[in-house]
Amino acid sequence: MSLALNGGTTVTLKNFLAVVLVSALYLAVSTLLVGFKTDQLFLIAIFFVLYFATTGTRKFILGFSIFIVYWIIFDYMKAFPNYQYNEVHIAGLYNLEKRFFGINEAGHIITPNEYWRIHGHTFLHLLTGVFYLCWIPVPLGFAAYLFFTRKRQFLYFSLTFVVVNLLGFVVYYSYPAAPPWYVQYHGFQFYRATAGNTAGLAKFDAYFHINLFKSIYAKGSNVFAAMPSLHSSYPLIVMYYGIKNRLGWANLFFGTVTVGIWFAAVYTSHHYTLDVMAGILTAALGIGLFNLLVAKSKTVRGWLDRYEAVIG
Repeated sequence: MSLALNGGTTVTLKNFLAVVLVSALYLAVSTLLVGFKTDQLFLIAIFFVLYFATTGTRKFILGFSIFIVYWIIFDYMKAFPNYQYNEVHIAGLYNLEKRFFGINEAGHIITPNEYWRIHGHTFLHLLTGVFYLCWIPVPLGFAAYLFFTRKRQFLYFSLTFVVVNLLGFVVYYSYPAAPPWYVQYHGFQFYRATAGNTAGLAKFDAYFHINLFKSIYAKGSNVFAAMPSLHSSYPLIVMYYGIKNRLGWANLFFGTVTVGIWFAAVYTSHHYTLDVMAGILTAALGIGLFNLLVAKSKTVRGWLDRYEAVIG
C-alpha cells in the first residue's frame, strides 16, 4: 500500500507507520521527562502535514529534522538541570568579569552589565531587543535559503550548528554559570528553583506593552547555562557560511547582527563579556571540528552523500 504525493514520489505504509511510531515515542518520552505540552502536538502536526503534503515539503521537513532533533535535546535538558551535577559558579564568574572588564564608576569597579544598567537609553533598549530577536529567525532563515539553493552547504551549516550546540552543552554541565541578572536579583546565594528572567529585555516589552520576551524566557531550559553564550555563537556560524558562500552584501547584514547580538547579550544582563567570548570560541571550535570531520572521515562524507540524496 502506498500514497502518491504531488511530484510523483510515493509514501509507503511502512513510512507512514514509522512516522506515527516516532511521533508517539516522542510524545511519550516528552511527557515522561518534561510533561505534556501543546507545543509537542503542534510540532508533530507540522511534521505530519509537511511530510505528507508534497514531495517538496517532505524533503524540506526531512532536511530540517536536524534542527528538530536539536530542539528536542534542548527541551529535554529541563529534565536534567546542570546544577545537579556540578557547582554553580556565581561570585567567581562575577569577580572574574570585573577583573578583566571592570569599569570605574564613581570610584567603584563594576561590570559592563552594571554599567549599562546605569547608563542605558531607550534607543538601546529597543535596538538590543531587535538584535536579540534575530538569534532564531536569522539562522533558520539562512538555513532555508541554503536548503533551496545549496543543499550540501545546508547540511554543512545545519550540522555545524548542532556540533557547536553540543560543545556548548558540554560546558553547561561542566561549568554551570549564573547570568549577570541573577546576581542583580539574588546576590551570590544559590537558589536552585530560580525561574527564567527577561532582565534588560523587559524594557523592550514594557515599551511596546507586550510580553514577548517574558513568554520566551518562561520556557528556558536552564537558568544556570550562561557560559558559553550560544546566542553569541549562532550568528557567527551564519556569518562564516555567508562568507564561505560569497553572499556579498548579505554578509554585511550578518556581521551587523553578529556584533549587535554580542553587545545586546551584555547590555541586557543576560551574559557577561566572558560568556560572549566563550560563545565565540565555541563557534570557532565547532566550525573547525566539523570541517576536520568532513575532511578526515569517509564515513561522515558518505552519510552526507546519502542525506543529500534524500533531501535533494
